[in-house]
Amino acid sequence: MDGFVRSIRASLRLKRHSWVPEEARGEGRRETEESIREATLSNYTGGPHFFEYLFVVSLKRNHSGGDYEPTITYQFPKRENLLRGQQEEEERLHGAIPLFCFPDGNEWAPLTEYPRETFSFVLTNMDGTRKIGYCRRLLILDEVEKRHQISMAVIYPFMQGLRESAFPAPGKTVTLKSFIPDSGTEFISLTRPLDSRLEHVDLRSLLRCLSHEQILQIFASTVLERRIIFLAEDLSTLSQCIHAAVALLYPFSWAHTYIPVVPESLLATVCSPTPFMVGVQKRFIQEVLDSPMEEVLLVDLCEGTFIKSVGDEGDVLPPKLQNDILSSLAQGSNDLQTLEQVNEHVSGPFMQFFIRTVGHYASHIKWGLDGQGNFQERAFCKALSSKTSRRFVKKFVKTQLFSLFIQEAEKSKTPHAGYFQQKIIEYEKQKKQKKPKEKTVK
Repeated sequence: MDGFVRSIRASLRLKRHSWVPEEARGEGRRETEESIREATLSNYTGGPHFFEYLFVVSLKRNHSGGDYEPTITYQFPKRENLLRGQQEEEERLHGAIPLFCFPDGNEWAPLTEYPRETFSFVLTNMDGTRKIGYCRRLLILDEVEKRHQISMAVIYPFMQGLRESAFPAPGKTVTLKSFIPDSGTEFISLTRPLDSRLEHVDLRSLLRCLSHEQILQIFASTVLERRIIFLAEDLSTLSQCIHAAVALLYPFSWAHTYIPVVPESLLATVCSPTPFMVGVQKRFIQEVLDSPMEEVLLVDLCEGTFIKSVGDEGDVLPPKLQNDILSSLAQGSNDLQTLEQVNEHVSGPFMQFFIRTVGHYASHIKWGLDGQGNFQERAFCKALSSKTSRRFVKKFVKTQLFSLFIQEAEKSKTPHAGYFQQKIIEYEKQKKQKKPKEKTVK
């Protein structure tokens, strides 16, 4: 009876920010345990929540009794507890979520074994903000489901307490009380990592599917905001690899079309002339190849090959910096044991690339009397001594990636004390320490 509840809790331990918009992932309000207990449904009307919605999507036979269709069978909070604006948003979600939870729903057959899968998808709002959905798919046969009916009286208080909890700041912990029949009351602690840039990212997925050189070429395509399509058989691989590719862009953010798993009804996305990064199940490969696409990098994660490419992916980045990245990735890779070690080992060289090419950005923001910054692009590019680095940076400063980053930097004279800024400071200190030694050698 409590098996499904336990699976929800296990998933929540891993998916700490389910359904939280990217722009709302802050510290949130600090609520005492007393206020959480006294909270009512009126709290659902606004403010930062631990998550926005929980949906249970099931496959049901359509009215003709033929194919299965994904249908929302449960949601939290209920529609009647939402404000009018939230109800309108919820109606839009009702149309999109089943498609993204079961992009392959029409292929499912009864009494067939399917693997459990955990993957994510992204929904972009009209104003450009995004909602991230974390989906855990379980196969529950009718006979089993009848014997494992979940009491809503048990689930509802748990989800209410979770949703009303303040979203923890990096390194902080939120503790929830959960009552499970036959198990009693338990306390669940959810801790957000101190460094959240690689939260829910598994860079091992890229290493399993691709070579270091191929990962580098995908990175080169992303920094110039090109069109990239990933192909894979299973949804988990697609989701993990695309999130991993985006994570390598830190401290920059991909602002264009981003669909980790494209439903069949949205395959026309690959015809877009604008930048995109999407994942498509490999069974749709012929539809993709038959589409009138512009230049694109088409990555087959199953075979570890590029089916299509622009052709210059190996020439986008400065040669010396490419070699440095490849050398760093190769060193000590056999000694890595934990996911955290792998993530740090793989992401580090790419962040060093950005530090060495654009880490001097703060020195080239001119500040006015009104406190508004003005980025000096020409001086910024000329500050690089390497011709190949200058050539790359002149292209990179024209991207949306860099523009959005600089727009934020121009708002405050004091750089945000984040992980990237910390690494810039460390790099500058190392450079100063090396200079006297180099002079002595000469």
